[in-house]
Amino acid sequence: MASLDSALKDAMSIDGAIGVALVDYDSGMALGTLTDGSTELDLNVAAAANTDLVRAKMRTMQMLNLHDNEIEDMLISLTTQYHLIRPLTMPNGRGLFLYLALNRARANMAMARHQLRLIEAGLEL
Repeated sequence: MASLDSALKDAMSIDGAIGVALVDYDSGMALGTLTDGSTELDLNVAAAANTDLVRAKMRTMQMLNLHDNEIEDMLISLTTQYHLIRPLTMPNGRGLFLYLALNRARANMAMARHQLRLIEAGLEL
């Protein structure tokens, strides 16, 4: 099992990673962040803003009665970046999500999703 710091470091080892955060979507606060320093990405602002997106999707799923489904991840494609949001599904991770920003030119989205899933599985909170 990986600690939060270890999980954030593992996420930053994903090809193309420029920043990662573990976020509480009830409060919008980042519980931990890490960047590569190559960009001016403010992960605290991104955490708060993406909280609205996660909440909206959770409400949409309730309105559509999709109770037997869970969000695996959400992808936002920008011209130079990918932003990957992965709500945690483990019992002690409810209400949290991993947010990973990637350099689009260097990232492999399939591998990033796979590696983020493994990081979630090993995360100890």
